[in-house]
Amino acid sequence: MKKVTGLGGVFFKSDNPKAMNEWYAKNLGLPTSDYGTTFEWREVDDPSKKGSTTWSTFSKDSTYFHPSTQPFMINYRVENIVALVDELKKENVTIVDEIAEYDYGKFVHILDPEGNIIELWEPKDDVDSDSETA
Repeated sequence: MKKVTGLGGVFFKSDNPKAMNEWYAKNLGLPTSDYGTTFEWREVDDPSKKGSTTWSTFSKDSTYFHPSTQPFMINYRVENIVALVDELKKENVTIVDEIAEYDYGKFVHILDPEGNIIELWEPKDDVDSDSETA
């Protein structure tokens, strides 16, 4: 079973997310908004499929990374999140929450052996309408 298919995002806490976003925009050219930025790309094996990787700052007081005490979280793109969670449970991996579904995909959070929070994301298929045939 294929598990991680790519990097979905990098999230980190900051004393001042707005100032941090502005610094990255000014000095590194990231096209940031209040939430960070999203890098869009196409899959190498099937260029009709689009993907994205998010870079985002959070307030240092954010509880989104709990129960981890680390100031960062990595999001990994996965296939078949339901089967993967079942497999992780069999391996006694700590599953933090239930699978949540949104318009842009399914998410669940787990902890690695050192207590780092990991966000798993099964994105909805995003096929470029220009390349589809009628």
